[in-house]
Amino acid sequence: MIQGKSLGSRVFNAFNTILMIVLTLSCLYPLWYTFCLSISDKAAANSGMVTIYPIGFSLASYQKIMGDIQFFKSFLISAERTVLGTIVTILILAVFAYPLSKPSSEYRPKNVIMWIVVFCMLFNGGTIPWYITMVNYGMIDSMIGLILCGGVPVFNLILLINFYRGLPRELMEAAQIDGAGVWTILFRVVIPCSVPILATLVLFTSVGYWNEYFQGLVLSSNESHYPLQTYIKQMVVNIQTTNLSMDQIEKMDQLSNKSLNAAKVFIAMIPMLLVYPFLQKYFISGIMLGAVKE
Repeated sequence: MIQGKSLGSRVFNAFNTILMIVLTLSCLYPLWYTFCLSISDKAAANSGMVTIYPIGFSLASYQKIMGDIQFFKSFLISAERTVLGTIVTILILAVFAYPLSKPSSEYRPKNVIMWIVVFCMLFNGGTIPWYITMVNYGMIDSMIGLILCGGVPVFNLILLINFYRGLPRELMEAAQIDGAGVWTILFRVVIPCSVPILATLVLFTSVGYWNEYFQGLVLSSNESHYPLQTYIKQMVVNIQTTNLSMDQIEKMDQLSNKSLNAAKVFIAMIPMLLVYPFLQKYFISGIMLGAVKE
């Protein structure tokens, strides 16, 4: 590859390098700040002294979390919700998008359904009708309710439809000539060719399920059914000295709502940070199998 040696080219490359470094640091700094705040002592956290390094090293917040059984119950609820919800959502999207990606001559209801889909994306019934519907179907305090409460993500559906349209039609026609049916073409041809976009949608969907807290708050009658983000939102330092020993009172006095919240947020970020590297390689768009030569 030939690179320009002119002054303008060098300035442009230097500017891009600096810009990328600044953007990278701006993305990493909130993670680092959250971690530093979580291991700082109460006085430093409450006074806003923590900036780029921890002050007054303390693990009191993590000790508090490790001793909280409900925190881990909520963690498991969120993990189950994220895994099952992502599987259900991606399966629905993959099946729903396939007929809508076909020409109107092959699937006549396509235009009507697309208008309904776009209408649902732009308008919704509101929180109260949604809540009444969930109550009438008995989805309060249930995993099914936490999974289905968001409905079909229309934006992700449109992304998948557009990707399906870009797949070579010769692949489907060749499969039909070989005697493959609709379901065989979908699961043996279309979906394998759509791994990059499906991996991207898996990340979008899983992050959405993991970070969502309002629906868990509305659809749960008590904290024993809270997903993690909902429980984090409700969890504060509440010191009740009635039944505590002096040692326990001293440990509780070391806690700060800021450092405790930072520790909870940092722990909650770990699963998504671990998932992303495994899906990153699929984000390259335009990957084709090369099965068709024109």
